[in-house]
Amino acid sequence: MKIDLTDTTASKINKALVQGRRAIGTPAVGMVLTLVIVTDEENAYDALKAASDASHEHPSRTLVVIKRVSRTPRDRTQSRLDAEVRVGADAGTGETVVLRLYGEVVDHAQSVVLPLLLPDAPVVVWWPVGAPLDPADDPLGALAQRRVTDSYAAEQPVRDLAARASAYTPGDTDLAWTRITPWRSMLAAALDQVTCEVRGVEVEGEEFNPSCELLAMWLADRLDVPVRRSLSDGPGLTAVRLDTTCGPIGLDRPDGTLATLSIQGQPNRAVALKRRETAELIAEELRRLDPDDTYASALRYGVERLQGAPAEPRSEGPRHGRAAPDAGGPADDPTTADTTADTPEEPADGAPAKEAAQKPARKTPARKAAAK
Repeated sequence: MKIDLTDTTASKINKALVQGRRAIGTPAVGMVLTLVIVTDEENAYDALKAASDASHEHPSRTLVVIKRVSRTPRDRTQSRLDAEVRVGADAGTGETVVLRLYGEVVDHAQSVVLPLLLPDAPVVVWWPVGAPLDPADDPLGALAQRRVTDSYAAEQPVRDLAARASAYTPGDTDLAWTRITPWRSMLAAALDQVTCEVRGVEVEGEEFNPSCELLAMWLADRLDVPVRRSLSDGPGLTAVRLDTTCGPIGLDRPDGTLATLSIQGQPNRAVALKRRETAELIAEELRRLDPDDTYASALRYGVERLQGAPAEPRSEGPRHGRAAPDAGGPADDPTTADTTADTPEEPADGAPAKEAAQKPARKTPARKAAAK
């Protein structure tokens, strides 16, 4: 059931939601959270479809905030709120309200969204595109317990990821991190099968892919070893290779679907590492609404390297036979940023490339991200 409202108010939208529930025979509210999607008209359909698919696992009230850009000075002075209320089969297993904001009301979107939030229920804000550099400081982000961005949609993903790290607030997360959950899980399981010491890591994937940057940061942070970056044609993250005292361990996914896990002294095994759809990524993020400490640790590691600060000494020494103890969850990575760690960087003062080639290669992924 769809109800269109033109030049409306939040009060009228709430009445339309009640009217819609009664019309389809479900007066009770059975939703577990409010998902606020902040997007533009071009990406609204795809984001709404992903949220609708995810609602089968997490019934929620979905509020889609579309800020319409005024083309003339006269339009900017005429505030208007249009809404489309969807309930029943048209809204998945929850309720959907599409809000289109015009004029001055665009700068006060939080005033429109606040009366429509479910009482006593968590709030998640998702920016499919155009996310602010500091999500927690955004008026809509301040309403939420969890704030989901996607660095892969930015024009400069690696630089965008560095900005996220500098402004990190507990509750922030990024779909670039969610994409590598199956990779993190598989690598942790592989290291649990051996008792060797990891001496170095190589992460291979597409250039300018934030998922690859995050995986490299996570490995460097948790294993405390040098991580080398190398480039491939993709798709996304294509391989992770670990150099251990017991022989090499590799996880290769050249086609974006099926990976091969190889451990010295064991037969090769095929592993399903399919590139996941956005709906699966959002559903995973909605499963946990507490701060992701592992993501925060990997980001902080990257910031330390970007600022040139030395890493804190690790009293426990090198990791033996396992990756992060809190690797947690399955990890998939449809997209991964990389940069060859041993590729010489061009000096900022415009010196010839030949002189730059004489400079030592940088081994840490975060410094490489800064070079990008």
